[in-house]
Amino acid sequence: MYLSILDHVGVFFFAISGVLAASERNLDVFGGYIIAFITALGGGTIRDLLLNIDIAWMSSVTHIATIIIGGTIGIAFQHKLKRLRKTFFIFDTLGIAFFTIVGTQKALLYGQIPFTAMALGMISATFGGLTRDVLCNEIPLIFRKEIYAIPCIAGSALYLTGNHFGFGGEVWMMLLGIAIIVLIRTLAVRYRWEMPLIKEL
Repeated sequence: MYLSILDHVGVFFFAISGVLAASERNLDVFGGYIIAFITALGGGTIRDLLLNIDIAWMSSVTHIATIIIGGTIGIAFQHKLKRLRKTFFIFDTLGIAFFTIVGTQKALLYGQIPFTAMALGMISATFGGLTRDVLCNEIPLIFRKEIYAIPCIAGSALYLTGNHFGFGGEVWMMLLGIAIIVLIRTLAVRYRWEMPLIKEL
């Protein structure tokens, strides 16, 4: 149940993020919904393909409805939401936080080792945004100097460690992992923490 709730919350925030990105690139309404779908579902689709299981959203009306609702809210309130997005990238941050934990949990559920679960958590969180940026003709955030994937790895690692050693309950570890991702990503944007470029080394 918790996994499904987190998944839908992540889909909702990523749908808004996708629509806002489409708006900034002057796409039409149809294009906006397409980008919303790709942003919200891209990472989870790749994760499920790698796990060799049924792709979750293909048999879920609620996933589709959540994207339509999120996309519509993004379109209706785009001017107000863009200010939040430009300040803290809040919708991307919330999306990657929820999807990281969902991806990590799902990988563990299907018998993957912790390292693989952490990698799949990061893929779930970032590959939808990667596809969105490519389609919007931008260099994906994950490849820029911004700290983007590292918060996902940190949050997943914290969740896996707590889950392994039995610190607190599973719900608390999920919430803590999400909180750490949001905190690191927000601080990174606020204080311009960056990864060095290859040519700078």
